[in-house]
Amino acid sequence: MQTTISSCLRWLAIPMLATFALLSFPASNALQAQPSASQQPNANDKPYVIEYYYKAKWGHAEEFIALFKKNHYPVLKKEIELGRILKVFAQVPRYHATEDGRWDFRTTIVFKNAQIANDNFDSAPLLKQLFPDQDSYKKEEQRRFEILDAHWDLPIKDFDLDAR
Repeated sequence: MQTTISSCLRWLAIPMLATFALLSFPASNALQAQPSASQQPNANDKPYVIEYYYKAKWGHAEEFIALFKKNHYPVLKKEIELGRILKVFAQVPRYHATEDGRWDFRTTIVFKNAQIANDNFDSAPLLKQLFPDQDSYKKEEQRRFEILDAHWDLPIKDFDLDAR
């Protein structure tokens, strides 16, 4: 008879101890850190990347870059301060390419999300604040685009090589 009781108690004790352990010890950080379905990031929370390519007329690449740094880069930095843009960086080619594939300057902008990248942001107030002499600013921006042979924008996305 004692064997029957101890065997029943053992089978009751295991679930009771497991329940006690779950109630007594806090959940792990990994379990607590998992967001609910309503907190899952959506497409509007993902950064959106666009590469901007510029091909200047022969001999004018340095002038274009100087004007870009003077008149456009400050606007981009201001948009970083506003939280619209996460990061801006630029590259120049190390060597030359064929004329049809040549570009002289590439700027990559990482926007906070796709909606912000495409929202037709009115930069006029920023331009007036950053460049009080609007006549000079407009002349220099006109020159920056006069010396371009081509300009194109290329939205890019990550590609997971390990995905099936």
